[in-house]
Amino acid sequence: MKNEKSLSRRNFLKTAATGLGGYVFLSPNQTDTPTKTEKKKQKFVYRILGKTGIKLPVISMGVMNSDNPNLVKAALDNGIVHLDTAWYYQHGRNEKMIGSVIKGYPRDSYVIATKIHDQNRDRETGTFTKDATEKGFLEKFDESMERLGIDYVDILYLHSSYTKAMTLHKPFLKAMEKLKKEGRTRFVGVSTHYNEPEVIQAATDSKFYDVVLTSYNFKQDHIEQMQEAIAKAAEAGLGIVGMKTFAGGFLDEEKTKPVDPNAAIRFALKNENICTIIPGFTTFDQMEIDIAAMEDLTFTEKDSKILELGYNSRGGVYCQGCQTCVDQCPKHLPIPDMMRAHMYAYAYKNYWEARELVSSLNVNSGQCDSCSECSVKCSKGFDIKQKYTEIAALKSVPDRLFT
Repeated sequence: MKNEKSLSRRNFLKTAATGLGGYVFLSPNQTDTPTKTEKKKQKFVYRILGKTGIKLPVISMGVMNSDNPNLVKAALDNGIVHLDTAWYYQHGRNEKMIGSVIKGYPRDSYVIATKIHDQNRDRETGTFTKDATEKGFLEKFDESMERLGIDYVDILYLHSSYTKAMTLHKPFLKAMEKLKKEGRTRFVGVSTHYNEPEVIQAATDSKFYDVVLTSYNFKQDHIEQMQEAIAKAAEAGLGIVGMKTFAGGFLDEEKTKPVDPNAAIRFALKNENICTIIPGFTTFDQMEIDIAAMEDLTFTEKDSKILELGYNSRGGVYCQGCQTCVDQCPKHLPIPDMMRAHMYAYAYKNYWEARELVSSLNVNSGQCDSCSECSVKCSKGFDIKQKYTEIAALKSVPDRLFT
């Protein structure tokens, strides 16, 4: 059975060798000032975001890790159209920073997406609690609009759903329906980091959503299920936006083995049902290379071999959220969320986002102390106890160190 799975996956990676893609990952040590290279007319490749009809370049900007307004301005000036943010990124400063930039641009020249996150969730049952209300959702949206300084957003997401029940939480659907009717958002969507096929299928069946923002990368064991769910969603008219395309960016925790970015992004965008991806570039050099990547987006046999090696590597920084660890843990700790926070801190160096996620969970650094040996055997080779304890300690760091 294992050999059949490996063979199936190998064939899958080789499929569609002439798709779209292309992205270059740069180290955080590179310059964050504009380079003075000779300008040339860049090639742009566009796709349509499902039934929304929005035409976007296949490369967009995930702004979560950026705090530089000049970089956002440069992205818009160089042809990037879509900016993705969220209500709680950088404790609201991310939206404020974007708002300071876009006020100098015509409203129809950019596409803004923001996301509303609610911490009132029962992680064992995969449901929102009674405290996750329509009123609370609308209040957070109002805060987002004030920060952005605009009358409407193009896409409003329910943030980080991982079950059908969460995706269809009625108070939030009512809130989004209200905002759409009022013209304060043009379209509504749902974002998902793990258990994505269930969320995508729920969004498709609901006939409510317009867009899905989903993790999609070569490290996912369930990539074929992802393909099937995305194909059904696209056939139903949903627009698909891809994230986590690098699978954390490194194949080892020491970050000595970077993921080949060109191969990884070509893999994601060879799926023609994915309209655009939102890489979180944080320097001007990265931005220029991202845009230049559209010059050659062919997924090659070499890319396929590179990704097969990457898939078979163990450890790294990306948790695919398979949930098998939760059942193995006698305390049923929120391991997938904590592993995602670990990735934010160790791979992205986004300590604020990591701390925000950790703080939203009922965790502490001593929860693993009573277990002499961790009973969790991670399918990707993570040392769960070590990573969990490391990232849980972030919760006790004072706020003033993150401002």
